[in-house]
Amino acid sequence: MKVLIIEDEAPAARRLQSLLAECDPSIQISAVIDSIEDAIAWLNNYPHPELIFMDIMLADGQSFEIFEHVEITVPIIFTTAYDEFAIKAFKVNSIDYLLKPIEPQLLAMALKKYNSIQRSTVNLKEIMESLLVGGIKSQKSRSDFKNRFLIKSGDKFIPIEISQVAYFSFEDKLTFLHTIHQKRHMLDHTLDELETLIDPSLFFRLNRQYISSFSSIKTVHNYFNGKLKVYLNPEIKEGVVVSKERAHFFKLWLNR
Repeated sequence: MKVLIIEDEAPAARRLQSLLAECDPSIQISAVIDSIEDAIAWLNNYPHPELIFMDIMLADGQSFEIFEHVEITVPIIFTTAYDEFAIKAFKVNSIDYLLKPIEPQLLAMALKKYNSIQRSTVNLKEIMESLLVGGIKSQKSRSDFKNRFLIKSGDKFIPIEISQVAYFSFEDKLTFLHTIHQKRHMLDHTLDELETLIDPSLFFRLNRQYISSFSSIKTVHNYFNGKLKVYLNPEIKEGVVVSKERAHFFKLWLNR
């Protein structure tokens, strides 16, 4: 089995290689890559391996950015020192999520899971898609997600139910909550943080600038090069573009 490692900490990369060799001596390491930029270049120029181990926090940003530039269809096991990204990890091709320092027995279990999926009669892509559109129920129940926001406005506070949220936007380095009543409020959260706080069965990350609720989506149009253009309510005149890589998963989410 050929494996790609995306990890910016050399000691962690060496330890992972050593643990993999102990678990399965037949594993071949295709490459060890330490940045988002190099990972995108490698994945665009070389045949993809059978499995990818991917650290989340790299020196040049979060590795989730890779998926915005490369279509990855092979399974991924995320490795990270942070546990707050689990929900986001399972929105891409993740089959497991290992916290550092990686425990040998947990790594062995992750590889066993990979091998079980490979032997399964169920298509691997279908398994990944079911994780995406299923709301990651095994990781977080609906009651764990935010039900409301308390917005500070001057010397007062405004409570907003999650059902009143149309979408979130990132503009001029600030995050805003837009309500169905066409009100806009500034938030302290980043969009990345919001993704872990809100129910993924109700909200979808359209691109780097927008997270939309299902109820705010009016129409979806085919755009050039496999992209989609989404029109929301309240209206954004120019629409919101969804990348070719995310378009497939967006349509699955809409039709779940």
